[in-house]
Amino acid sequence: MRILLFLLTNMAVVIVVGVVWRLLGFESFLEANGVGLDFNALLVFCGLFGMGGSLFSLFISKWMAKRGTRTRIIETPSNRDEEWLVNTVRQLADQAGIGMPEVGIFPSEAPNAFATGWNRNNALVAVSSGMLQRFKPEEVRAVMAHEIGHVANGDMVTLTLVQGVVNTFVMFFARIIGHTIDRVVFKNERGLGIGYWVGTIVAEILLSILASMIVMWFSRYREYRADAAGADLAGKHHMTAALRRLQAEMDSPSDLPGELTAFGIRSGKSSNIRQLFSSHPPLDKRIEALQNR
Repeated sequence: MRILLFLLTNMAVVIVVGVVWRLLGFESFLEANGVGLDFNALLVFCGLFGMGGSLFSLFISKWMAKRGTRTRIIETPSNRDEEWLVNTVRQLADQAGIGMPEVGIFPSEAPNAFATGWNRNNALVAVSSGMLQRFKPEEVRAVMAHEIGHVANGDMVTLTLVQGVVNTFVMFFARIIGHTIDRVVFKNERGLGIGYWVGTIVAEILLSILASMIVMWFSRYREYRADAAGADLAGKHHMTAALRRLQAEMDSPSDLPGELTAFGIRSGKSSNIRQLFSSHPPLDKRIEALQNR
């Protein structure tokens, strides 16, 4: 389902970009003398849309996270658990040298947590109600340390930049492929015909699938770094214990929306093929990496 939604989203992006470019008259800038493509202009426009979309998503990430997970921000703690959580995050943020993030709880029985935000000094960290209720305090603290590690490492920004670069080159090469199909297969000698639009859409989908493997590889790499940061902040033993506890509860489904999965503490089980598109490494490999530090 996630792959299907990914394909549909990319197709929608292609269509929207194409319509916007045509309505705004950008198509004429992409053609050189009406025959070939102006590669410089094409790369500039792909960069604007590719990077612009990623940066826009980053800037609204906190707002989207709150709405998507129904996260309740703790402004004034109403009980001991909330007071402990806020104080724990404050201590970890001070240790990591970042500004105090917003702290929230989202309603879910599945154990999970996430971090997001465009600025390491203006972030959001949240934990599920199920994790807060069932996990030991030292395990929750380790999970929060992992999320603070994401923030301190600037993972939201770096992943956004990687995604933006990938988007740029996917759009760029998809249009070159579409233009080649239009000229070679459909024998269209001037302008941009049906072969260009169909070829671009198909190439965009296929290239996006391949490119997503690169982005997800980087996401998995970030998880190891965040685990290491969590171990430094909360203690290696507690970070390992938290991951083992998550491993024991893996039968419960991941509860985060697709756009937040990469910034959570865990994701659902996946087959060998799906692991290529997974934002998180298997928990046993993460545990092994921590033990070998």
